[in-house]
Amino acid sequence: MIAIDTNLLVFAHRSQVPEHRAAKGAIEKASMDSEGWGFTLTNLLEFWSIVTHPSAPPRPSTPAEASGFLQALIKDADAQIWLPREGFGQRLLQLGTRLRISGPRIFDLTIALTALEAGAHEIWTHDRGFRTVPGMRIVFPLTQSED
Repeated sequence: MIAIDTNLLVFAHRSQVPEHRAAKGAIEKASMDSEGWGFTLTNLLEFWSIVTHPSAPPRPSTPAEASGFLQALIKDADAQIWLPREGFGQRLLQLGTRLRISGPRIFDLTIALTALEAGAHEIWTHDRGFRTVPGMRIVFPLTQSED
């Protein structure tokens, strides 16, 4: 299964950004994965926060626009939304300590761990600093390289 990071969702939603077409294509490609695809609740929250923010250029998306974009991915492209499982907080704390995660990279770890526990084996992102968990491959579909 393929997990999609927040930045690809934002780029696919924002038609005026240079990465729009490539991000939209990446999501379409992910949606054809035979094992499935999706994003985490944390991605949904980050996406909403970014695109509806009052200072979002060129204008903030309305709640209806943000919801409509995500609902279309769920309904039309069979995206799954993954939730943390019971005991997630304790596992996140242990892993964050072991990997020495600091600052906002804890959100990357939250996304990666939630996705891994839902069955994803790779995460597609445009964030070169993305912090993942052991066993989760990172793919940069907008530049076609992997780490």
